[in-house]
Amino acid sequence: MPNQLSNQSSLYLQQHADQPVDWMPWGNEAFVLAQKLDKPILLSIGYSACHWCHVMSEESFGDSYIGSLMNRHFICIKVDREERPDVDQTYLEAIRMFNQSAGWPLNVFCLPNGRPFWGGTYFPLEDQGQGIVPWPQVLMRIADHYKREKAELEENANNVVSNLLHANNAMSTSESEWKNQLLLEGAKSICDSHDDQEGGFTPAPKFPSPMKIEFLLAIQESQSVRQNSAFAHKIGQSIQTTLTKMAAGGMYDQIGGGFFRYSVDAQWCVPHFEKMLYDNSLLLSTYSKAHQKYGLSVFKEIVNQTIDWLIQDMRDNNGGFYSSINSDSEEGEGEYYLWTDSEIKNILSDKESEEFILAHRMSEKGNFEDKKSLPMRNFPVIEKETSFNKQKNALLEYRRKRVKPSTDKKKITVWNALLIRGLVDSSRAFIRKDWLKTAIDLNEWMTRKLLTEKNEICSISFENDQLSTLSFLDDYAIWAESLLTLSSLSDWIMPGSSTHYIELAEKITLTALEKFKDKQACGFYFNEKSTNNPAQVQKKFWYDNATPSANSSLLRVFSTLYQITNKELWMKEYREAQAGYPQFCRQAPQGVGHALCAISEEAVGLSTLNCLPDQMDAVVRELSCHPYRPIFIFSNNGDKTAVLKIGKTYTEKSDNAVELIKKIFSWALRFFLFFQ
Repeated sequence: MPNQLSNQSSLYLQQHADQPVDWMPWGNEAFVLAQKLDKPILLSIGYSACHWCHVMSEESFGDSYIGSLMNRHFICIKVDREERPDVDQTYLEAIRMFNQSAGWPLNVFCLPNGRPFWGGTYFPLEDQGQGIVPWPQVLMRIADHYKREKAELEENANNVVSNLLHANNAMSTSESEWKNQLLLEGAKSICDSHDDQEGGFTPAPKFPSPMKIEFLLAIQESQSVRQNSAFAHKIGQSIQTTLTKMAAGGMYDQIGGGFFRYSVDAQWCVPHFEKMLYDNSLLLSTYSKAHQKYGLSVFKEIVNQTIDWLIQDMRDNNGGFYSSINSDSEEGEGEYYLWTDSEIKNILSDKESEEFILAHRMSEKGNFEDKKSLPMRNFPVIEKETSFNKQKNALLEYRRKRVKPSTDKKKITVWNALLIRGLVDSSRAFIRKDWLKTAIDLNEWMTRKLLTEKNEICSISFENDQLSTLSFLDDYAIWAESLLTLSSLSDWIMPGSSTHYIELAEKITLTALEKFKDKQACGFYFNEKSTNNPAQVQKKFWYDNATPSANSSLLRVFSTLYQITNKELWMKEYREAQAGYPQFCRQAPQGVGHALCAISEEAVGLSTLNCLPDQMDAVVRELSCHPYRPIFIFSNNGDKTAVLKIGKTYTEKSDNAVELIKKIFSWALRFFLFFQ
């Protein structure tokens, strides 16, 4: 008999609807029942594309005996982390306080009021000799402890809540206490953590680090870094090694395009195979900006192939882009992407197969499991990637005949907004009007579908066309940031459209100020006040996770709006928001890369160029030849004189808009004044 998840819109929740566990969705009903029965809550959080979520679901949650244990001793709540990022992030932070592994599935044990007292991630059904307590034992131990030592668990939970509240408090300082030297120190700390051999900024497992890399790209253009050749080399090495190794390994789908979620090993060879919209959206920006700096053809191929995949497999013909593709297919995790030596030889000619196998680290023995191979590039041929396009197309056509992993077709506001930014950055780097048009069309759909007349945002459009009634800070902050990015280039193909996007970004940001700003202290809450906040705590999140922190996105929004509109409100908001970051930058710069990038760009000063529409093609071509800087191109409605402004201190006019663009970069060193 189906449990209470059967009528939910979330695909992840629906996947658990027929299990013997009496799952309940997140809501007051579950908490009231837990308090009435005096049962602890077992909160399980995951997402539809997650491999280990599927494993634990099949092993334990689908087992009738395990289900009976869970039902007898707990009130069981299932949460889709993509539907409720506030719940997910709050309890992730709580679990880390127990020195437990924090990932998905996230299993949290709470008091009846939702306050957590212990938890972890995947628990096996049986002892596998890896030091992880089997799930049945965990259940019985927790249930027994709750009966015998409830007061101790209540004390644990209260301490956790106290720490969660404390983490809200940024070390707010006066404006004068921010020192731009912190940017250089932060860049050094990030580079010191870099694996110079294999790339990445952490030991295995390794995740993409787009926010860190974009900050390093920004800081590398500073006078202080340019004058320190050893430091400049280290930054350049870190960026290129990481991006090249990711592009070459199994982390990237060499046949169909797009990055997988993360790599299990240090060499980027063994991925977990889910594909997420947010990873690929962010990496479009990163690889595009890196190409502008280094000109590596493999970076261009990555962007081209990833956008082709997104449009082919992730776009809904009715508007918007889907959230993810499952890691598992009917054959098992990753099987859709694996090849045998014989398959390659049957599809390609003898010469083609021999060349392809050699160039992609494949062999008869296989480079994966069961004599199967995952294509990965060899570095001697990595810059000749275009020569394999014919072979890849043939293999892709063959692969499409396999049973595909399922797609989670809900469309998440934040992730679609990130894609707008990625498409705009790619369009700028590679002079692609069609990609910019895709970004404009996507924003039009979002505005029509997800934005109310009161400038309030719906966080999700589900496959059944229902809309989530919830919204969170990142919906507003990241969409506003993407709107401003779109306004920087939209006049290239739609003269005059930039004004509309700037005005919309302003309206959305004003709504965010009203809904989420802490009126007594620095920063913005992630969700609005309610009686049903996770762990009974209203949280602020300062650090980047898989996506940028909303508080850091607001830094860029406030700064950009001030530079463009000259309204003092936005500089006031920027200064108040910036005041929260000195301590974060000193203690954990790796976690605030997006904020550091925004602060760097504010210190440099945004550049604007007003010119005639017929000069814009040449202007964009010139822009693509230089390292990325925040430059906004506006049409000037018939005035033949182009006007360049850099920050608030420099203005120049000319009949030649291209020469003004060159002037931005010839003056670049003078405008990184904080690095003098």
